[in-house]
Amino acid sequence: MRTVHWLFIVSTALFVSGIAFVIAAERSTQRAAPAAASAPVTTPVASVRQIMNGIIGPAAKAVFASVGIIVTDAGTEERQPRTDAEWEAVADSAAALSEGGNLLLMGRRAVDKGNWAKISQDLIDAGQVALKAAQAQDADGLLRSGEAINESCDNCHQGYMRE
Repeated sequence: MRTVHWLFIVSTALFVSGIAFVIAAERSTQRAAPAAASAPVTTPVASVRQIMNGIIGPAAKAVFASVGIIVTDAGTEERQPRTDAEWEAVADSAAALSEGGNLLLMGRRAVDKGNWAKISQDLIDAGQVALKAAQAQDADGLLRSGEAINESCDNCHQGYMRE
C-alpha cells in the first residue's frame, strides 16, 4: 500500500509541475508576441544579381583596392587608407559586404539551406573581419581579410553563377 501511496504523490507532483511549465511557457510566449508583432515586415525587392552588382561587387572592389602593394619598374607603392575618412569608407564597404550576405539569405533568394547558407554566412563573417580591421585602421588585417572575402565569392560563383 505504501508504494501505491508514494506513486500517487509523485505522479501528482509531476502533473502539477507539468501544468506550471505549460503556464510559464504561455506567459513567455505572450510577452514575446508583442515584440514580434511590432517588428516591420521585410519585403525583398532586389534580385540576387542586383544585390551582387549594386552592393556586394562594388563593396568587395572597394575593400580589395584599399590595401595592397604595387610593384612597377618605377618602384614599389604601398596602398592603404591614410585619413579617417578613407578608413571610414573602407569600413562602410566592409559592412556592406556583411549586409549583402544577409540579403542573400532573405526570402526566395536563399537557393538552398545548405551550401548557399554556408557561403552567405562566410561572406558575412569575412565582411565583419574586414570591418573590424578597418575600424582598427589595421592595413595588414584588412589585407588578410581579402582572402576570406575572395574565397566566399569564388565558392559562390563556382556553385551558383548563372549566365
